[in-house]
Amino acid sequence: MNNLAYLSIGSNLGNREQNLKTAVQKLESIGTVLCVSSLYETEPVEFTDQPMFLNSAVALETSASPARLIEQLIEIEKGMGRERIQRKGPRTIDLDILLFGDQILNTEKLTIPHPAMQHRRFVLEPLAEIAPEVIHPVLKRTVRELLKQLPAEQSVHRIGMANDRS
Repeated sequence: MNNLAYLSIGSNLGNREQNLKTAVQKLESIGTVLCVSSLYETEPVEFTDQPMFLNSAVALETSASPARLIEQLIEIEKGMGRERIQRKGPRTIDLDILLFGDQILNTEKLTIPHPAMQHRRFVLEPLAEIAPEVIHPVLKRTVRELLKQLPAEQSVHRIGMANDRS
């Protein structure tokens, strides 16, 4: 059985755009990439003394369970040189599961929906581009509604066009 997962991808070290492209290519080995948002340049959040990020959102069809998918994403991150030295620190690649169908999961290793997605413009802006009407299974609001609720404080600028695969 295939599931539809929405992922957030980001990079702020090295060739950020190439890092995102490479990550999307690697995602093809673990599922079917249905859609990729435009690229967005965003300010770092929480730990702000680091380079700007490029972020994107991906719709991925997968037969993996949420637990297996997060393992696969961590394998991709490690393969691309991600080192988890500082929480929220700079990284070559960051892959997060935002939504996994309408599942709600809260374990020691994984929380779905992503627990902070509704507070992050750098997540919601690209996600709203590819899945504006998808409903957050806990908050019962669409991605578009969640985005409209955010204050305009976070700087998010679209810099590249979408790569639609549907």
